[in-house]
Amino acid sequence: MDNINNVNNVIEVNIEDEMKTSYLDYAMSVIVSRALPDVRDGLKPVHRRILYAMNELGLSPDKPYRKSARVVGDVLGKYHPHSDASVYDAMVRLAQDFNTRYPLVDGHGNFGSIDGDSPAAMRYTEVRMTKLAMEMLRDINKETIDYRPNFDETLKEPVVLPSRFPNLLVNGSSGIAVGMATNIPPHNLNEVIDGLIMLIDDSDTDIDELMKVIKGPDFPTGAMIMGKEGIKSAYKTGRGKLTIRAVAEVEEHNRGRYKIVISEIPYQVNKAKLIEKIAELVRDKKIEGISDLRDESDREGMRIVIELKRDANPNIVLNKLYKQTQLETTFGVIMLALVNDEPKILNLKQTLLYYLDHQKEIITRRTQYDLNKAEERAHIVEGLKIALDNIDEVINIIRNSKEESIARQKLMDNFGLSEKQAQAILNMRLRRLTGLEREKLEEEYESLIKEISKFKEILSNERLIYQIIKEELLEIKEKHGDRRRTKIMPSVDEIDIEDMIEEEDVIITLTHFGYIKRVPEDVYKTQKRGGKGITGLTTRENDFVEDLFITSTHDTILFFTNKGKVYSLKAYEIPEGTRQSKGTAIINLLNLTGDEKVSAVIPIRKYDPEINIVFITRRGIIKKTKLEQFRNIRRNGIIAITLNEDDELIEVRKTDGNRELIIVTANGMSIRFNEEDVREMGRTAMGVKAINLKKDDEVVAMDLVEEDKYLLVVSEYGFGKRTPLSEYRVQNRGGIGLKTYNIKKKTGKLVSGKVVDEDDEIIMISKSGIIIRLKAKDISAMGRNTQGVTLMKIDNKKDKVVAVAKYVEE
Repeated sequence: MDNINNVNNVIEVNIEDEMKTSYLDYAMSVIVSRALPDVRDGLKPVHRRILYAMNELGLSPDKPYRKSARVVGDVLGKYHPHSDASVYDAMVRLAQDFNTRYPLVDGHGNFGSIDGDSPAAMRYTEVRMTKLAMEMLRDINKETIDYRPNFDETLKEPVVLPSRFPNLLVNGSSGIAVGMATNIPPHNLNEVIDGLIMLIDDSDTDIDELMKVIKGPDFPTGAMIMGKEGIKSAYKTGRGKLTIRAVAEVEEHNRGRYKIVISEIPYQVNKAKLIEKIAELVRDKKIEGISDLRDESDREGMRIVIELKRDANPNIVLNKLYKQTQLETTFGVIMLALVNDEPKILNLKQTLLYYLDHQKEIITRRTQYDLNKAEERAHIVEGLKIALDNIDEVINIIRNSKEESIARQKLMDNFGLSEKQAQAILNMRLRRLTGLEREKLEEEYESLIKEISKFKEILSNERLIYQIIKEELLEIKEKHGDRRRTKIMPSVDEIDIEDMIEEEDVIITLTHFGYIKRVPEDVYKTQKRGGKGITGLTTRENDFVEDLFITSTHDTILFFTNKGKVYSLKAYEIPEGTRQSKGTAIINLLNLTGDEKVSAVIPIRKYDPEINIVFITRRGIIKKTKLEQFRNIRRNGIIAITLNEDDELIEVRKTDGNRELIIVTANGMSIRFNEEDVREMGRTAMGVKAINLKKDDEVVAMDLVEEDKYLLVVSEYGFGKRTPLSEYRVQNRGGIGLKTYNIKKKTGKLVSGKVVDEDDEIIMISKSGIIIRLKAKDISAMGRNTQGVTLMKIDNKKDKVVAVAKYVEE
């Protein structure tokens, strides 16, 4: 218990309590007032004070440089009572383009180097703000931020800067406090702004979606981040470990000798010490095979050259260098920042949301300030207008008043003016009495009323505030954004299987009983029209090929079934077969149920939000849905279209929303109409009528119309023809259509319709598995009401053409 000795006026305290209290006070002072950045502007107090002092000195980018010592003196004397070295070191770091991703200080003179050279003394160097630094302070004079007393309470300093771009993530921060540390890596300005805009457009955007635009840290020295796991961990938990590796290329030297050229090194690695370390390892024979080492770096860029001996393996030497030197380093990410003066570990989304909250406050306070100024001016202008309307009486009052205060009071009493209005009239010069000035006042008043209305609308609508934030961020991105410097490479244990598979064109075939295989496209030779073809595959008894398409091994393949469901696979996941093999049962690859079978297949390169998927069913029902709705397909498939019991899905097409469609039926009818006739529907919707079918007819094909091209139709007994699409007029959806083929007994009904160009190649498959490939220009061009020519000889009347695919030469 404390004991007060009245005689000596001494307070006795327990030393443990005093140490605990004092240490906690000191710790919190270090945490809040020195070592950690604020989540809103990403600055520690010393950096904030440097930028504020430079702004007060008027050191904008268009003004001359000023001595660094002048800025340091102002910061020390006014805001930051610590050592001059701490302030100058912090300012130097803001100017070093190898330390700060987007420098905020423009330094003139020697500001150090990546080799670890010290900057010149502050009396020799000069500084001013960069253009981007001005964005940190934009709107600071519009009451957008709070101020607090400086250390001796003689001045005010900002609690936080407006920070009109997300500086915490863009430039990162590092600092050691008491019992905690922060280490936030820098990022690319374009990517972070894109992430903020994603959140403005949809606040439910998750971290995985944000990582599609914010790929990872972007260091000023470039280099490579190996693997994505450390980035994912940092963005989701606030902590992660990044492996950073130098960019090195092996070049052939002379007479079979090689050299390793290093063009980028990891962040915060001292180049001179790195070269010393490599030389030391060579001298101690810890790394063998190096014959020469030199630094060829210049103003154009970094270039460290390591020449190898004749028998040295460059890859082995390079791997040893990565292992034993700082050519490979780790960066421990700790996303710790002050939130309401409390240190918090933040994930990526939280960091962005706190910044958006700050910007919302900045825009709100700026708009309120502009509104107040506009209302004050409008109030004055109203008074001036009253004075001009009663100018003779006003002049008489002023002339007959002994003192200004008497004149002011009379004006207020006679015209119902406020004191400010009356004073403005007294301050008005005689030249303001002209008619032209009256017109200017009217124009100014109208302009002010519009501004006041706009400001009030912004303040009452949160969405407008976010729209302003979005527009101003995009403006900063346009002015100051640049390309990513740091590459993100897969680590050995994170290599995607897709990266290991060569991208090539393949033919995928699917049989009636569900056997699928992938075959290299060049297996099939181009043949002349009317040929017998080559045997494409050996099928099981009574089985036949039902679908064939050409795609890339890296494409996603969407499988639409006759039951209206959709499944997905990567093309390389489909087992490769030979030309004669029957393939793999698709039930082993897709979770099909009962009598469900694949009826339409389309390859997808990427899920473009502007792309639609259009469906057609055998009973002539059509539906249009956005491709994005098929992005996440479960292993068991999802519903693609709801069908009637007597109907099934037969064809699917990708469109851009502005295309015309042509539909072909088995009895030789066709209809052409605009895609806009089909309204966009949800994934599980049923659709609308595309064509009015007769009782014994059904839809066999749907394709996209292209100008100056042809509609190729093929019948079941191998007959076909090309007809110019210009012969098919555009009709309304839901009609009976036009006749497109003269059906006869020897031709059989139509089995396919494709829009083709003369340069296209066509692949046809018969029920018995015969494949023929021929050029579209070898197929006769004829009118609509004709039977066509023989395209494929069908020896056996039990055999029929069952599938037709189109291949366009690039």
